[in-house]
Amino acid sequence: MAEKYQVFDMIQEITRLDGSRYFELGNVMLNGRAEKAAMKGFIKRVRIVQLNIAHSTAVATYEKYINEHYEFPPADLTSWEEWDKPEGPVRDAYHEILRQNHVG
Repeated sequence: MAEKYQVFDMIQEITRLDGSRYFELGNVMLNGRAEKAAMKGFIKRVRIVQLNIAHSTAVATYEKYINEHYEFPPADLTSWEEWDKPEGPVRDAYHEILRQNHVG
């Protein structure tokens, strides 16, 4: 679905408006979009918790799923979309990435 395939190389912590938090993979462009979402009040805050993550099989699995199922946020954000992590290989890959990087 993405106009250009996005490669993930960082883990971010996103704080929702209700104060709850979740981790998401991203890159410089996506981190910039998250920063803009925070400035516009769509999320409370974003912070990078791990840079230069290894491009493991788990990252490739999660990255492929996100690239195939989501449109990436445009520069002129009008909302913030949290990506689902469906049961099975995608969720397993997501948790493996967090485990490998000692996050969460």
